[in-house]
Parts: sequence; C-alpha cells; structure tokens
Amino acid sequence: MRNMRLMWIAWPAFLMAGVMEILVFSMLDPSDLTWFGQPLAVSRQGIYTLAFFMFWGITMASSALTTLLSISPFEVNRCPLPARERPDGCPKQESSCC
Repeated sequence: MRNMRLMWIAWPAFLMAGVMEILVFSMLDPSDLTWFGQPLAVSRQGIYTLAFFMFWGITMASSALTTLLSISPFEVNRCPLPARERPDGCPKQESSCC
C-alpha cells in the first residue's frame, strides 16, 4: 500500500511538472533570467532541468498533502502491533487468560 501511495504522489506530480515546464518556458526565455541583477551562470538546459525538478518537488508536496488528507481515521488510529503484543492502553487487546 505504501508503494502505491508513493506512485499516487510521484506520477501525477511528474506529469504536472512537465505541463508547468511547457507553460512557463513557452513564455519565458531562460537566458533572460537574472539573480540579484546578475545573469545566471547556468546553461539553458541546466535551467530547464533545475526548473523541472523544482516544479516536480512543488507538485509532489501538493499531491502528498492530498494523499495525507485522504487517509481514513481507521488507518490513522489502527494499532500496527499484533493483538498479543499491544500495550495495555491499545484497543482490542486479547485477554491473556488460558
């Protein structure tokens, strides 16, 4: 289930990062970018690459937040230990008699 949730986060974020890359750089030339008034000392491909990973990270954070908020209360409150190994306060503890 964890790997499936990771793909729910990474794959849509990857696709949207590609869309954002196309939209941003169809209107902006990377060679026109400046940092504190100085032109960037990075090639066009470098700027495209850095921007893609930045867009991917932002959209992954958005997808991760959506996935986190979609977890049911049952999954959040479920005790991960088998019934016999649960501490005294954990619900549904099996009795230790006979």
